[in-house]
Amino acid sequence: MSKRINRSSLRIALILALAVTLIAGLGITLRQTTRAQSRAEAAVRDTLMKSTLSFERNDLAMATKVWANDESLTVFEQGHANYGWADYRDHHLVPEMAEFKNTKYSLDNIKVHLVGKTAWATFTYTISGDVDARHVDSVGLGTAVLEERQGNWQIVHWHSSAPRRAPA
Repeated sequence: MSKRINRSSLRIALILALAVTLIAGLGITLRQTTRAQSRAEAAVRDTLMKSTLSFERNDLAMATKVWANDESLTVFEQGHANYGWADYRDHHLVPEMAEFKNTKYSLDNIKVHLVGKTAWATFTYTISGDVDARHVDSVGLGTAVLEERQGNWQIVHWHSSAPRRAPA
């Protein structure tokens, strides 16, 4: 009888030890996954911030690092669409950078969602600057889709819109 009790006790002890080891391993894996997601989320936010900063500074080289530089890029702003980096850069970004002076551009209320090497973020934006002889202030909503490419997050889709202006 005592051998049977010892074997039963040994089995229970082994099962408990295995369970504790598995739970500890799952906890470590969960912490590592959470840390990796936190790092990826921070990198996505940094990419979005660099995008706004590049526009404020009229820094095309910085913008080139955070936007997808190929035909996969789509940009929808104020009812206008750009397809591909060359179209966006040449017909939207560069002319708009040249037009704005004393630019302030910021994103707030950024909510990032991650799935593998894809992220999407929603945000509010505020932009102001001098365009020709007038000062412009605008606020709106936006969505950005980013992909991790060769270790860097890049914007592959951007959609922003501002509320309609009141009739004059």
